[in-house]
Amino acid sequence: MDWNQRYEVDDTPWDQGEAHPVLLDMLTHGTLVGRVLVPGCGTGHDVRELARRGLEVVGLDVAPLALERALSHAPVGRETYQLGDLFHASEHWRHHFDGVFEHTCFCAIEPARRPDYVAAVAEVLKPGGHLLAVFFVNPDNNGQGPPFGCTAAELDVLFGGKFRLREEHGAIPTYPERAGRELLRVYQRV
Repeated sequence: MDWNQRYEVDDTPWDQGEAHPVLLDMLTHGTLVGRVLVPGCGTGHDVRELARRGLEVVGLDVAPLALERALSHAPVGRETYQLGDLFHASEHWRHHFDGVFEHTCFCAIEPARRPDYVAAVAEVLKPGGHLLAVFFVNPDNNGQGPPFGCTAAELDVLFGGKFRLREEHGAIPTYPERAGRELLRVYQRV
């Protein structure tokens, strides 16, 4: 997938023009603290919301145009953006982050790369750090992705060795067209 090209032709249905509604809800619980990574940050809506709440945030994306658009917004706090992909980020940020917010990266990668995703997130998180993740369980695209759906059982297997499941919520605040199609999980790095 050429993600930059998707931004060039404005084919970005994942970009809702605002932070994910569940992020606003979960920030009141103190799940994410300190330094946070947002992989696949796109134009930075989630990054800015986290920074607005006083967190030090790094938005990571593979699409230069997405980051250009993210940087066109005035800074709201301690947010920065980095061009690159999560699979190579762990080389630079080993145990660097207290938290990761996942919203659009996991569902965008080929399912065969999901173990690599889990390993990369585990590598950038400090032991005890949290992964706050919104997973697409039913993207309603007949298995043709991205986005690629997943099941709770698949997530249990993928994250089970390096993470401990702390919370799970099926009915979450979300965008109207995604109601009933997302699963929120909070994991802690072991």
